[in-house]
Amino acid sequence: MMPRQPRLADHTADGRMLILAALALVIGSGGAAAAWLLLKMIALATNIAWYGHVSFDTVSIVPAAHGPRVLLVPVAGSLIIGLMARFGSDKIRGHGIPEAIEAILFGQSRLSPKVAVLKPISAAVSIGSGGPFGAEGPIIMTGGAIGSLLAQCFHLTAAERKTLLVAGAAAGMTAIFGTPVAAMLLAIEVMLFEWKPRSFVPVAVAALTAIAWRPLLIASGPMFTLGAPLALSGETLACAALLGGGIGIVASFLSTALYRIEDGFHALPVHWMWWPALGAVIVGIGGMIDPRVLGAGYDNIQMLLGGSMLLRAILLLLVVKAVVWLVALGSGTSGGILAPLLMLGGALGAVAGHGLPGGVGLYALAGMAAMMSASMRAPLTAAVFAVELTGRLEALPVVAAASVTGYAVAVLVLRRSILTEKIARRGRHLSQEYAVDPLARVRAGEIMVPSPDSLSATMPVGRAVAFLADAPYRSYPVIDARSRPIGLVSRSDAVRWRKDRPDPATPLGDLLADCPVVSVRPGLPVDLVAERMLADNLRRMAVVDDDGVLIGLIARQDLLFARSDWRHEERARVRFSH
Repeated sequence: MMPRQPRLADHTADGRMLILAALALVIGSGGAAAAWLLLKMIALATNIAWYGHVSFDTVSIVPAAHGPRVLLVPVAGSLIIGLMARFGSDKIRGHGIPEAIEAILFGQSRLSPKVAVLKPISAAVSIGSGGPFGAEGPIIMTGGAIGSLLAQCFHLTAAERKTLLVAGAAAGMTAIFGTPVAAMLLAIEVMLFEWKPRSFVPVAVAALTAIAWRPLLIASGPMFTLGAPLALSGETLACAALLGGGIGIVASFLSTALYRIEDGFHALPVHWMWWPALGAVIVGIGGMIDPRVLGAGYDNIQMLLGGSMLLRAILLLLVVKAVVWLVALGSGTSGGILAPLLMLGGALGAVAGHGLPGGVGLYALAGMAAMMSASMRAPLTAAVFAVELTGRLEALPVVAAASVTGYAVAVLVLRRSILTEKIARRGRHLSQEYAVDPLARVRAGEIMVPSPDSLSATMPVGRAVAFLADAPYRSYPVIDARSRPIGLVSRSDAVRWRKDRPDPATPLGDLLADCPVVSVRPGLPVDLVAERMLADNLRRMAVVDDDGVLIGLIARQDLLFARSDWRHEERARVRFSH
């Protein structure tokens, strides 16, 4: 009997990828429509809250931000959000991305219809009433919910549902900002935790579908303009790198401050439903000091990039926006973090740009990329995002320098990002580092025990029981006359045979005739060996050559040895030349 071999690849994988890509077309369209609807709801909430009339036209809060309403409107909006969270779904609290990550990693990528409906409504109320947030976090959650809900209508695996959830999130982000490539990179760096064709292709399809819809639904062209000519040189690259390092420190401080404030709200002797309203009091006070901190503030980002904001105004915006955003987000209200991070990073860059060569707008853009990279641990996403926002590809080296240094400093200062810290506080720790599986680099022949001791298929059961009682190893392969494995016997088998009392003269081969052994070739990657051992609940597996002859044996502990070699490569320092 020839040993049974594990299947190395799923021949339907390509077909599944095409099915997911087809579904991603629908999800991309749904994400773009949801983004359009969210922006219209934000405009409606803004007009009702600040101007007292029903309109879907985009308006600024600043002209209406005077008198008692600056304090009352944010508090009223936050009270509505608290009620929605308590009696609707508490999943609408927060900025959306950590919740999406948690659903992906620990919730089998399932989001409820209630979240898909309530999250954009709560975000519209929050931003429209003056909450210092952007629309990107809520639309990522909403787009992800669309992908997840569609996936739940089909017979899909959890990994395939994850792909469609992330595809919806990428589509929503693309529709809001017009940044399809950055959305794809965000999916890879922050949400997918893998880079496989099965996952990347549908995400790309969804993002490209959303960007195709964007000119018809929202707007065409870059979201912001950077009109000044760019003076790129080695000097500007060095300055941008220094700026990124400084912003990395600031981003780490902001992340620490956010969770300290969140801890403070948790210590309050009132139900969490009231926390957003308490935080909104600080938002209102901040609005009295500088009305520009209210709402998403995309016009402020444009002024920073254009270099038209005075230094004193930039400093005021920077301080007040940071305070109201940290308090509001720490209170557990609904809103995104990306727009505030862009504004704070842009303000820091613009302040530095007043004393550095290259122009204020260039350093404001670099500061935006550095703040996003350091806070979210997504350096590639941040660099490409900044370029796509403005359509200025020639700025990529400068923003990349700031993005990478900001990321490097933040990694050294803090263990987790502003996104993963929230998940870690719920007892779920994860890493955003990507590497090749160490088991995939090793072949079965490298970790097997070669030429293992074996038992003959003709050995009587009585002799086998006596041998196993005092044998030095727990189990042994049984081979036929041509040295091909036909099964494995262990001490537990000997115990069972003593109880069942088969004829002592019965050959082992007769007892194992209905139990074909699972074996692998020596060239098979160990990660596939591990998968097969797990699937068949095996403690040991035979290794055979092309003729089916037994040449080795792999136990579960051998898998750990393969990983220990990788750890040695990571930590051992060796010098080969003097």
